[in-house]
Amino acid sequence: MRKLVLFMHVSLDGYASDSNGGLDWIPYNEELEKYAEEVVAEVGSPVYGRTTYRMMESYWPTVLDNPNASRHSMEHAKWIQDVEKIVISGSMDAVEWNNTELIKDNIAEEFKVLKEQPGKNLVIFGSPGAAKTLLELGLIDEFRLTICPVILGGGKSVFHGDAEKIRLKLLSSRTLKSGIIAARYELEK
Repeated sequence: MRKLVLFMHVSLDGYASDSNGGLDWIPYNEELEKYAEEVVAEVGSPVYGRTTYRMMESYWPTVLDNPNASRHSMEHAKWIQDVEKIVISGSMDAVEWNNTELIKDNIAEEFKVLKEQPGKNLVIFGSPGAAKTLLELGLIDEFRLTICPVILGGGKSVFHGDAEKIRLKLLSSRTLKSGIIAARYELEK
């Protein structure tokens, strides 16, 4: 059975983006890139909300035609072009990017079916709105958080709101040279 894993960069105070939706506070470097590659190696299908999907759809296909793209970017662009992608959105009527499935309704039921299929894990990349919905539905099995050494004081969070308390068990953690803590948790049973 596949797991639904949340992979998200968060500030020390739990925000996934700043007040303007920006991500320039994430100290993205070669070491974080390598860690992200480790996560991607475990992915059977990336899961996105509408906003993140549109960002990805407008960017990654252009990398395939860019002769100046880095090795990492080109490999990721090829992977994401071919992998089966899942988008959660109540407002979209169709998706056009190669190998993309749209889930508009019956989210819990659809994900239960997806999780029962063989293969690698389903991984939510960022997408705080979709992640919050999946968290509230009790569908997230594992959390892979990169906790960045910055306090934003506001922004968009998956974890703030009226959700019930969720206890997690630490599976592993490591500190990157940039000060990021890469932590892996599962639901405490």
